[in-house]
Amino acid sequence: MQKLARFLLSLFGWRLVMEPPPAKKYVLIGAPHTSNWDFLVAVLAIFGLGLKARFLGKKELFSFPLGVLMRALGGIPVDRSRRTGLVDQAAQILRDHEEIVLLITPEGTRSQAPYWRSGFYHMALKAGVPIGLGYADFKKKEVGIGGYLWPTGDLQKDFEAIRAFYQDKTGKRPEKQGPIRIKEEG
Repeated sequence: MQKLARFLLSLFGWRLVMEPPPAKKYVLIGAPHTSNWDFLVAVLAIFGLGLKARFLGKKELFSFPLGVLMRALGGIPVDRSRRTGLVDQAAQILRDHEEIVLLITPEGTRSQAPYWRSGFYHMALKAGVPIGLGYADFKKKEVGIGGYLWPTGDLQKDFEAIRAFYQDKTGKRPEKQGPIRIKEEG
């Protein structure tokens, strides 16, 4: 599967990038997220890089027959209508596994969002794992993981580094990219 994914990406002109991870488990940001094509490119990159990535998805996507595929690709269904406990649940999943990559799209939608959700940061902080800076840059046709950040607990300072990394990444639909900021920044 890894060779097939690498072949397909290269066939369409994509270059895979992978900074070696500093740990066997981490939260992986997937950004920018502006189109359904992001998912396809990300899945090919995950297989191409040989990652055993899991992702959280809204429970509505896990109904039959799509749910079978979503689970096979590493999906974990979550109820997004509830706003409690998701960070703690994800942190526990990370702590319970010796080796896991948990993919999160902080924009939370393919539409333009006014800010990024900071749950990915709090998940990593609570679990004591780094954050992988994953991306799909449609302008450069580059996909992968460009670096890692160990959260310090200083959300504002750490987010400046995250913002600096993603500042030059372009989604499939750049007009749908929102500002790279967190709600706490207003």
